[in-house]
Amino acid sequence: MSSKDDTFDSFAKFPKVIQNNFSLKIISLISDRGGEFVNHHFEDFCDEFGISHNFSCPRTPQQNEVVERKNRVLEELARTMINEMNLPKYFWADAINIACHVLNTIVLRPILDMTPYKLLKGRKPNLSYLRVFGCKCFILNNGKDKLGKFNAKANDGIFLG
Repeated sequence: MSSKDDTFDSFAKFPKVIQNNFSLKIISLISDRGGEFVNHHFEDFCDEFGISHNFSCPRTPQQNEVVERKNRVLEELARTMINEMNLPKYFWADAINIACHVLNTIVLRPILDMTPYKLLKGRKPNLSYLRVFGCKCFILNNGKDKLGKFNAKANDGIFLG
């Protein structure tokens, strides 16, 4: 199975989840003529669900400004989080995931004066679980390693999320 098939299979589940969990329907898609979205399987799928599939011009990120701006914001947030805590750059994926989660949970949509979470769920999110990205934490050593009488019972760690 190719990565194109994996992308299609992943996307094929998405409209069903949206319809079942939120009673919403996907009306339109815009893609950039990437190979994973230009094939007869995908077109048949869109026809089956009544999804209008439109295309932007190839190699013109200017036409996809919302996604490009979101990607730039996520990169800037991740860069700031990593540099602020002096973490190695290989934590970039964790930083991007957390930045995306925070943006989707707490950032207001100016026109509606609501967060994406409240738009989707109809209530304010519980933010009590949020912690500082990259802060020092302690990992309990449960004794699998033979601890001596005066050995530390915890190891130092970095809390990522």
